[in-house]
Amino acid sequence: MPYDPANSEPRWQQAWDEAGTFRAVRDERPKYYVLEMFPYPSGRIHMGHVRNYTMGDVVARYKRAQGFSVLHPMGWDAFGMPAENAAMEQGGHPRDWTYANIATMRDQLKPLGLSIDWSREFATCDDGYVAQQQALFLDMLEAGLIYRKAAVVNWDPVDMTVLANEQVIDGKGWRSNAPVERRELTQWFFRISDYADELLTSLDGLDGWPEKVRLMQANWIGRSRGLQFRFDTVNVPDVPQIEVYTTRPDTLLGASFVAISPDHPLARSLEADAGVAAFNAAARKLGTSEEAVETAEKLGLDTGIRVRHPLDPDWQLPVWIANFVLMDYGTGAIFGSPAHDQRDHDFAVKYGLPIRATFGKPGMTKAEADALVAAEPFVPLKSEPVTYVRGFSGEADQTGEAAVAAAIDHAEAAGYGEGVTKYRLRDWGISRQRYWGCPIPVVHCRKCGTVPEAKANLPVLLPRDVTFDVPGNPLDRHPTWRQATCPRCGGEARRETDTMDTFVDSSWYYARFTAPHAQTPTDRADADYWMNVDQYIGGIEHAILHLLYSRFFARAMVRTGHLPEKSAEPFAALFTQGMVTHEIYLTRDDRGRPVYHLPEDVRDGKLADGTPVEVIPSAKMSKSKKNVVDPVNIVQSFGADTARWFMLSDSPPERDVEWTASGAEAAAKFLARVHRLAEETGAEDREDADLTRSAHRAIDEVTRAIEGFAFNKAVAKLYELANAIGRSQASGEPRRAVLRIAAQLLAPMVPHLAEDVWKLSGGTGLAVDAPWPIPDPAALVQDSVTLPIQINGKRRGEITVPAGMAQAEIEQAVLADEAVRRHLNGQAPRKLIVVPGRIVNVVA
Repeated sequence: MPYDPANSEPRWQQAWDEAGTFRAVRDERPKYYVLEMFPYPSGRIHMGHVRNYTMGDVVARYKRAQGFSVLHPMGWDAFGMPAENAAMEQGGHPRDWTYANIATMRDQLKPLGLSIDWSREFATCDDGYVAQQQALFLDMLEAGLIYRKAAVVNWDPVDMTVLANEQVIDGKGWRSNAPVERRELTQWFFRISDYADELLTSLDGLDGWPEKVRLMQANWIGRSRGLQFRFDTVNVPDVPQIEVYTTRPDTLLGASFVAISPDHPLARSLEADAGVAAFNAAARKLGTSEEAVETAEKLGLDTGIRVRHPLDPDWQLPVWIANFVLMDYGTGAIFGSPAHDQRDHDFAVKYGLPIRATFGKPGMTKAEADALVAAEPFVPLKSEPVTYVRGFSGEADQTGEAAVAAAIDHAEAAGYGEGVTKYRLRDWGISRQRYWGCPIPVVHCRKCGTVPEAKANLPVLLPRDVTFDVPGNPLDRHPTWRQATCPRCGGEARRETDTMDTFVDSSWYYARFTAPHAQTPTDRADADYWMNVDQYIGGIEHAILHLLYSRFFARAMVRTGHLPEKSAEPFAALFTQGMVTHEIYLTRDDRGRPVYHLPEDVRDGKLADGTPVEVIPSAKMSKSKKNVVDPVNIVQSFGADTARWFMLSDSPPERDVEWTASGAEAAAKFLARVHRLAEETGAEDREDADLTRSAHRAIDEVTRAIEGFAFNKAVAKLYELANAIGRSQASGEPRRAVLRIAAQLLAPMVPHLAEDVWKLSGGTGLAVDAPWPIPDPAALVQDSVTLPIQINGKRRGEITVPAGMAQAEIEQAVLADEAVRRHLNGQAPRKLIVVPGRIVNVVA
């Protein structure tokens, strides 16, 4: 029975399928739900997919062997712009493109031998998923979690759709890379900001999440304590006051101007002036994200309006319209304190406005503090002590935190402002002016206004007969699809043509997997049993958007009765894996521009014609750089287990792993060697107590490694066990018993080879059904320990001593060691350091 992955892997996969091995069952066993972030059906799997799903598969198979009823599903995040762009570029229909890609990727994933319950598979563009997402939308609308309003939004002029702030990167659309503009549109919003405090405080309880992800979410939610107050306008009866929110009220005595957003009601009221109208129009070319505003040149227009300082009615400040003030942040108006803010300082210098310090370095006078900030702002941390030269309390020397509290107390006592807690998190605008998305299930009736569609009429499906030869949303120009009947009055109505942000689709799919065929968003009995997700696995790039939206959706589903209370936090543990990298190979053309080459075209650093290549190590795999490795080719050449083993063995799973051809070949050779070991058991029963102890220690260490997501450590221990088996003189049943243990330990990582080894060593049934082995405690007690000996930083030998041997005795044994004596050459060591159980360091 030679090792032949091309033959054995499909055979074992067929055996698992015929036995229904991985079908998730709700029963009396404890459950375990492991989920990897589902993929977008781009048409090809990549090595990142292999790594991601292999990690999840290790956990799923391990937990199944431990006696859990395991849910390990797969689906497809199928709506979105790429399908629509493909239809525009290549012809055809987004639906056909999407389902063809799903079929291709499914066929590419299945040979990996993943322990997935494929009976639960769905795509978010399936009619059934669309129906239940729309039902969920209607329930959330009824619960007051959704509203519609006119708002200033990010508009992508290329994709011709609205973008969430999080989808604007450096002022550009995350897909089109086009500069984003501000537009006012009527949009649908989720009230995620209502949960801002809860989403923030409950991060403390997510002990199974990486700290860096919790910090990223906390920063995005952004709780701050500040002052909300009003400036009285001078001779502007239509707008008697301008309301401002600030987190630094301690700098109010250094104010030199007030700035309002181009979308502020006051700014809009001044657009009869052509200059104001032109400035506002130009400012709206910027997006609404903070990144877009911060990177743009700061421009302003003096309105000529003045406001009175709340502490001195004779002190008047000019009101400017500024392109860096956003209507959706705070109140759409700020006061500028140039001495202590870089943006305000730049603005004041540009337009010749006063710069007046409120604090300086410890011990400074007012004149010294003003001189300090003339050229650049002084912006210490709030926790740093400074000297307030214009402050709100009697203490000159205090921290910014104390001064902010004093300023709030002063404002409340004087009656010109109130202390307020605000959040950076804004409500989630979900309206997208695109075709390939989930339709928003509402109609617009002349008589009744905006009316939810009746649940009996769901799903509201997209029309198939659309074209993409004209920019914009095809739903807006479809001749009949917009025509609807009002569910309330029965009259003529117009269907909503906006579709939902595709992040909605991925914000509740984990719940749908618990009952993917239910006629409601979830089946409560199934949700009660399977939720929460015990282990979630995915990339760090989803730390803010997807995870934050999913946490909000889980709370919304609890509120609407679709999830139990325990599921308000849907993911008990989160693991963010590293990337798969590969060297980049390039030459240069006549103009010095890089020309990239595929890995298979390079051998020993040269092309086939002998041309040497430049090598860039450990780069993220990229089609444009041609440093991608096709998993399908790897599986065909080496087998799925080789790809799985390499992905788990090379580095800790949270770090990047570099794919190398030599590494893949080494993995394949090792697996073939394990197979040979299983074939060479011998007929005569011969015991080897050391080998048995090694096997039970491997059980203990592999178990702890998998539990700790240290798969590379588990792999290293299995290398050790294989070496121990190869050295051992054990044969017959004692050898086969150790091989069966090896098969069980290998099964989560290389399940096909494990089945071969299990069968060759006399295992009953399938290895996948064998319970996880339990180590013999007696075998874990070490009678002796081998300590490496380092002399002047280099390993020169090792010494085996009884476990628990006194340090003085170890030192004597080390000094008596032949290698040590030879290197010391009769001299006493300068230092001899024994690290108990680990190593001995000798400094000669």
